[in-house]
Amino acid sequence: MFDTICPMKNTQKSKRNSTGAASNRDCRGRFKKGTHWRPHAPFRERVYLLREYTKKARSASDIAAEHGVTDGAVLHWLHKHGIKRRSVSQARAVKKWALSGPTNGMYGRCGSQNPRWIDGSSPLRQRMCARSFWKALARTLYARDNYRCRRCGSAHVKGHPLHAHHVAAWAGNPDARFDLDNIVTLCKPCHNWVHSTKNTKREYLSQ
Repeated sequence: MFDTICPMKNTQKSKRNSTGAASNRDCRGRFKKGTHWRPHAPFRERVYLLREYTKKARSASDIAAEHGVTDGAVLHWLHKHGIKRRSVSQARAVKKWALSGPTNGMYGRCGSQNPRWIDGSSPLRQRMCARSFWKALARTLYARDNYRCRRCGSAHVKGHPLHAHHVAAWAGNPDARFDLDNIVTLCKPCHNWVHSTKNTKREYLSQ
């Protein structure tokens, strides 16, 4: 009987694999079942994930941050081990939310007591914009501007609507809310740009 001789091919390994994982390879240079050249990491183990993700209800993001990997890496191993992920409602149920009730510094601070309060005009704006008066005013505005954006000149098309933009903001300027001299026609992208941090020169905004 002759001794089994391993073939010579695949014996030339890279330095990384030959030094760190030579003992994990068979005589053909293939990794033995259950081994890998990557260093051991708990988040790849089913028992660990069942304990941390399922039992302790830790999030994939929390586990990933602990091991310095992406969320996708943890989600990959959850799927590989057949561990069912939590639904949105289940995730919200176990989420560690901020302080609630009297322990929260914003508790009971509504209306004018809230630091984001301006003048309480938002509900009024919603009501007025739904009325025929505002719709007629908007039609007059668009006709004045030839149904084109004042900034880029684009016309109204599907998926690229025109907006009525207040130069002096609605909130805090009740006398200018329905003044056509204070309203200009902008397309949706330009309207978003005007209100973004990219508008460093405050174009179409009151100075």
